[in-house]
Amino acid sequence: MKNRVRIESQSTFAGTDIPPMHDLSVSIIQDELDWQDAAANRRRYSRHIASIGETDLIVLPEMFNTGFCMQPEGIHETMDGETVVWMREQARDSGAVITGSLIIDTGGEYKNRMVWARPDGTISFYDKRHLFRFGEEHIHYTAGGERVVVELNGWRLGLFVCYDLRFPVWSRSRGDYDIAVFVANWPNARQHAWDTLLMARAIENQVYVVGVNRIGSDAIGNDFSGGSVIMDFLGQPIVNCRDDLMNASAALSKKQLDKFRTEFPAHLDADNFSITN
Repeated sequence: MKNRVRIESQSTFAGTDIPPMHDLSVSIIQDELDWQDAAANRRRYSRHIASIGETDLIVLPEMFNTGFCMQPEGIHETMDGETVVWMREQARDSGAVITGSLIIDTGGEYKNRMVWARPDGTISFYDKRHLFRFGEEHIHYTAGGERVVVELNGWRLGLFVCYDLRFPVWSRSRGDYDIAVFVANWPNARQHAWDTLLMARAIENQVYVVGVNRIGSDAIGNDFSGGSVIMDFLGQPIVNCRDDLMNASAALSKKQLDKFRTEFPAHLDADNFSITN
């Protein structure tokens, strides 16, 4: 694989020559998950979404409808299934993009797929590249092969899932995104790594970082301490959920981001490289 990046544009300002310089409102939801109970988890997140109010983007955790499960055969869905339909409906009703990952059957292969559901009903998706070998994810799922950058109201967002966070080459900005979005089921045994790597990705790429994790315990003995954050381009938290059950929102400033990149143009000295399999 060489420099495979899929860039998908869907902006309310499509057709203009200059992207708008306005804030983007981002909301994150941190909660427990009901093990392998998609209907219960959809109800849980419906209540959160209804309470958020006006926002541009709502981010849910990795495998938000089932928990991080290595038995995809019994609980997988399709892109026409109930959870993706629910995401479309929630996006339409809230007026915000809804994103999070779930188990998708692509015709004999199971993907840990991050779905990006827009209010107009259109969908983009990113298939998790780095499968968590320690948890045998590589045995049960097929890795994706493309980075995906989506556009929202003049902002470019790179989509990543959990273990991707540990691999800076894959998530390295080539000047192609302004916000990195990581969704995760990241256990508290490695909480320090989560906190540290999110900060590193923000600093090294000069981007905002959104990281959404879960809390509680799963059915196989993993405990989760959350640590969901919205972080600025200096690696400083704007919002930090810590280990609380909560949703939170923040307005991100494109003007401030561009000003920082102009005044401290470290990105101009970045190494040029290609990614190959």
